Amino acid sequence: MAFAVFLSLLLVSSCHQPQVTSGSRVLRIQAGVGLTGRSSNNTLAMVPQNGNDDECDRVMNISAADRCAFVKSTPDCSMEDGFINYLHVAFCLLPPNLTPLTITLCIIWLLFLFVILGLTASKFFCPNLSAISTSLHLTHNVAGVTFLALGNGAPDIFSAVAAFSHPHTAGLAVGALFGAGIFVTTVVAGGVALVKPFAVASRPFLRDVIFYMVAVFWTFVMLFRGTTTLGETLGYLSLYVVYVLIVIISAYIYNRQKHSVNTSARSVAHFPEFHSSDSSDDDVPCLTGGTMPEYESEYRPLLPYSESTSQILLSSLNPVDNRKWRRKSWSWRVLKLLKTPLEVLLLLCIPVVDPDKEDKNWRRPLNCLHLITAPLMCVLIFQSGIYGEYMIQGQFPLWLLTLLLGLFLSSIVFCTTTNDCPPRYHPLFALLGFVVSAVLISAAASEVVSLLHMLGVVLSLSNTVLGLTLLAWGNSIGDCFSDITIARQGYPRMAISACFGGIIFNMLFGVGLGCLVQMLKTHSYVQFESEGLLTWILAGSLGLSLVLSFVIVPLCRFHLGRAYGIFLLVFYVIFLVIALLTEFGKIFIV
Repeated sequence: MAFAVFLSLLLVSSCHQPQVTSGSRVLRIQAGVGLTGRSSNNTLAMVPQNGNDDECDRVMNISAADRCAFVKSTPDCSMEDGFINYLHVAFCLLPPNLTPLTITLCIIWLLFLFVILGLTASKFFCPNLSAISTSLHLTHNVAGVTFLALGNGAPDIFSAVAAFSHPHTAGLAVGALFGAGIFVTTVVAGGVALVKPFAVASRPFLRDVIFYMVAVFWTFVMLFRGTTTLGETLGYLSLYVVYVLIVIISAYIYNRQKHSVNTSARSVAHFPEFHSSDSSDDDVPCLTGGTMPEYESEYRPLLPYSESTSQILLSSLNPVDNRKWRRKSWSWRVLKLLKTPLEVLLLLCIPVVDPDKEDKNWRRPLNCLHLITAPLMCVLIFQSGIYGEYMIQGQFPLWLLTLLLGLFLSSIVFCTTTNDCPPRYHPLFALLGFVVSAVLISAAASEVVSLLHMLGVVLSLSNTVLGLTLLAWGNSIGDCFSDITIARQGYPRMAISACFGGIIFNMLFGVGLGCLVQMLKTHSYVQFESEGLLTWILAGSLGLSLVLSFVIVPLCRFHLGRAYGIFLLVFYVIFLVIALLTEFGKIFIV
């Protein structure tokens, strides 16, 4: 992949040049009230804590033989989040002359973590959210801008919250959210316009761009002021509530207008303008899967056939569709084979409810097994596994109690249900699957953040540039392929609505929840600290791309053609070149 080549080049270059520290922290907790975080010359205050904020970043300035001892003896290098201390892995696992090999293995592990994030979100988290919204009888508009938006943006949001949890990695959140915003609104939207030129719906496009510009400007103000309060954070989150209300109200007004114009339109599947107008958020499904629904009624057996319990269990754990396997390319088959062991493991631990199927995806033996494995998985991976060793009153392990309770519930469900008919409480399995997949995504996101922080230390890169490149690309590449695939299949309006609708949710909840969680943990304000010119280039580029789209698209009468797509791609390339030149010190302020 592109970011793997990018990392390899940086690794080679970092081994042959003098090492410098990798930039300063972006967030710290401000204990006290009334501090503005800004000095008299309108620059962000860079106030160190105890004089050793970036002590671990200095590991590359010492000799290779002493780096392992430095990492072990420096408290600043001990990462609380994550199962693995990647700084220990980088400097202590293998001899110093094999550090490039260690970094290469870590990059492969990073790719695997991105696969975990993508599979969990697309195959488990998002379908269960859809099932929950169906069980709650939510309208398509409400579900599209709440549950489905959360399903699409889960990796970005959990990565941002995980990054905000530690001062050294907060720059990853800022860089990833802004970087993903630029990537989606330029590369993804430009790719859609190149693949399938079309006329975008005017009102939803202007609505989404305006709200996203407000969110970006509000984030820029918080970065510029250097601090945010609890009230401001709650107001920041409430902006999305206002967005949801406007979507619902505008869809209601549009439906009323459509009904008044022609009541016979009820029998029509949908208006061309309706799907991409004020109710375009209906068209923001879980796009990470990238496939449209398949109707398999012709494959149903003519005579009734009942599988045994063991056959149901084995077929439920098979992630490969034989019909799809035969018509797919060899590259898809190779990738599927590589992902199959992970998919089987996830199928063992996470239940999925599908309201579109006749049996709601009820698999009695597997669902009973989920009552054992799902809670146990939550205990073992929640908060980086700290509850896996927890002893109740110092005598009874928590994981054993969870196992026993799971066995008890599983036995009751197995004895009171049948293979053919799902029980009335089957929708509760969607809630269980949602919780387990959310915990897994959070754990994987914490590992990604910790691993990227280590790469930033080793390669002498700031967290912001790692966020706007690796983390942003990793979290957005699935949306890129999915949106372009949907555009190829003739749904470009659906794809473009997903581009702008999802990133509004990611920006507001990624920053808002990250700050709110830290305030609740520390009972103090959150103060941001700038990483210099790169942060302002990042915010300014995202704002400029939105303003240009806000001006150019109406001038083109809301027709997105190939020229507009090429313009967006060129804009992203220019931004990326400027950002990297700034990171390497080629562009600076005198």
